[in-house]
Parts: sequence; structure tokens; C-alpha cells
Amino acid sequence: MNYHEALEYIHGTYKFGSKLGLENISYLLKLLGDPQKDLKIIHIAGTNGKGSTAAFINEVLKEAGYKVGLYTSPYLETFTERIRINGVNIPEEELAEVTYIVKEKIELMVKEGRNHPTEFEVVTAIAFYYYAKEKIDFLILEVGLGGRLDATNVVEKPLISVITPIGYDHMEYLGDTIEKIAFEKGGIIKDNSLVVTYPQESGAIGVIEELCTEKNSRLIVVSFDDINIHNSSIEGQEFTITVMDKAYKNIKIHMVGQHQIYNSATALTVLEALKKHHGIKIDDDSIYRGFLNTRWPGRLEVMKHDPLTIIDGAHNIHGAEALAKTLENQLENFSITLVLGMLKDKDVGGFVDKIVPLVDRVVLTKPDNPRAMEPQQLSEKLVRYNKEVYVEVEIGKAVDCAFKLTKATEAIVVAGSLYMIGEARKHIRENY
Repeated sequence: MNYHEALEYIHGTYKFGSKLGLENISYLLKLLGDPQKDLKIIHIAGTNGKGSTAAFINEVLKEAGYKVGLYTSPYLETFTERIRINGVNIPEEELAEVTYIVKEKIELMVKEGRNHPTEFEVVTAIAFYYYAKEKIDFLILEVGLGGRLDATNVVEKPLISVITPIGYDHMEYLGDTIEKIAFEKGGIIKDNSLVVTYPQESGAIGVIEELCTEKNSRLIVVSFDDINIHNSSIEGQEFTITVMDKAYKNIKIHMVGQHQIYNSATALTVLEALKKHHGIKIDDDSIYRGFLNTRWPGRLEVMKHDPLTIIDGAHNIHGAEALAKTLENQLENFSITLVLGMLKDKDVGGFVDKIVPLVDRVVLTKPDNPRAMEPQQLSEKLVRYNKEVYVEVEIGKAVDCAFKLTKATEAIVVAGSLYMIGEARKHIRENY
């Protein structure tokens, strides 16, 4: 099996749908020798900020000299981004080799009359097997959807469970109240474990506290009381913070948007908890260097300066609020062209209401996903804002249209769906 055959096989399992539950993945991993049991895992759930928080933790542990796996989804440009060690994507030949091994075990399962694993279960099994084979020191494991019934939740004894901001997303799977969603996210909390959570709204934090009490787990709530922001611009940010009685002065990050300061505070709390409760050695220099070096592509990422070009994977209300704050605080003097494409199962109206009033013109396009909203349908949501609206169904053409409409002293923002910005990012990099 070569790399392209491996990808064909993996993506071919999409037809088996998205089934929440742990029975299938548990059996597949058992056939593979339960590789996940050999890993020291930092498990991260939440609606927003999972990837950025994971990226900060990953970079610091790497700087501290550890061999660190990072498992995330979805990918922006290339599938192998999802499975990384110390910032390096799984080599194509390794992916092919491990996929072949996993495929053999799946064929055995199916012969036994068991359900075929879903695409996410297949990829998760590949990742666990690869990380165990490579004998990594730590795995930062991002939940795919929810938490309680997510394939990653086969992890029995994580070093720490982390819950980033919880909001309304994937409600058809997770429930229609913040409490129901928090229950699903909080499903990653294990007995007698260590939990770090972002300071959630009251309904969500109540559920998390209850789960921790039930499971006799220690809960650490991230505090923003001792953050002093020195500067925040499109080039980066600097702040001073005290976390678990440890003061850090003048931390610098390149990540844009004030929400990234809060994500980094969450990451820093996790790192302090790992030091204090697990005796993991992480020196201050590694924290400062790691935070400065952290990049998370597609999240308020500055691609160019003439015109200022930013791509952002914001696709739900939390993401829209973070993007809106950045547009108001950092781009208030810019005329802005928005390239927008959305999935129809998102809160499209809510997203549009937050972002469209802050821009001057909009180019509508269509994400590469079966759930994509047609641009003409999306345009109906914009009528009342009386903006210049252009339609280019192909993402590359939409980006080209934006560059034609925008002067060098103005700004372009590409947002609305992670399934769009990867292609937009590649197009900008190769053509502008």
C-alpha cells in the first residue's frame, strides 16, 4: 500500500458515517495491542480554542526537550498535518505502512460480523499505533466531536483532561443547552484524575464541577484575574500573568487576537499542573520560547501585508465574536473585503450578524464540503446590510476577486469555514 492508496482507503471509510460510541474503536485498538495504553496523554475537549491551546502546550514541551505527538482535526492543506511529532507531519510512507496494518485488523473485525469503523475511528487508530511505535514522551490529543462518545475517549488514564471554552456548536449531536453540551465535553473526565478548565459560563462550569465531584477528580479552573496585557496588535501580543502562584513577566506570543492570550493562559495552567502534580520538568526558558514560537495556521493568521490578508477558521458564534473583536480593535482603520463561505448546519445568521457589519464588501464562496451552503442562499442573509456582494463559487476565484477589489492599503479577511480556508491559504501562498 502506498500513500495515495492509504488516503483512498481512509477517505473511503467516510461512507460508514459518524457513529458516536467507543465499542468499535475499543475493539480495533485491542486487535492492535492497545497502543494507547503506552502513551502519556493530555486530552483536550471544548468548542473553541482546542487547537491553539494544544499548539501552545506542544511547543513548550518540545522546547523542554521532549518528543511530543500532536493529534488534531481537521487538516487545512494536507492530511498528514493531523498526526505530528515535534512539529513534523507523519511521513507519507509511514502513514501507508500503518494504514495497511490497521486495514488488516478492520477486515478481521468485519469478518467477525462487527461494524466497520468510521473514518475518524480509523484515523485515531492509525495515530495511536504510530505514536506508540515512535515511543513519544507525551501525546496531546484533541477530541474530534464532543468528548464522552468521541473515539479519542478510549483513553483510560490521561495525565490531565483539559476543557477549553464551551459554546453552541454541533447541537444535533451534543444537545441544545449549554449544560447538555458541557456534559458531553466533560465526558473526558476520568476517575481520580486531574482536570483543567477554562472559566466557563455558569451552566457549563456547574456541570464540570459536578462531574469532577462524582469522579473524585481534582479541578483547576483557569484564572484571568492576574493577566496584565502590555500590547496587542496584528503583529503579536505581550502580557504578564500569574498562574498557580507562579509569575511570568512579559510573555510574548505571535498569535493574534486577545482570545489567544486566554488560550495561552489555559495552556500555561496545564503546564504548571503537569509540573506540580506529575513532576514533569519544564524550565521557564522553554515556556517563553515555546509561547513565542507557537503558530497555529488558519487562526487569525496574517498571510500578507499589502494588502493586509488574514485567514481565520472562525465558523461558530464564539469564533465570530473573537474575530469581530480583532476587526474592531486591530483593523478599525482598514477598509475590509470579507471572503465568506459557510456550512448550512452552522449558525449562519448569528455569524453574519457579528461579522458583516464590520466589513465593507463581501465575496461569497462555497466550502469544499457536502454540508456547504450555496453562495446564493448565503447572499439572502446579507441583503439587510446593504454591502457590496460578489459571488465566486470556486474558492481560488473568490480569493482572486478579493485581491482585485482591495487596495494595498486595505485588508482582506477570509473566514466562515475550516473547510474553505485551507484551500484559500494555499492559493494565497502560491499566487500572491
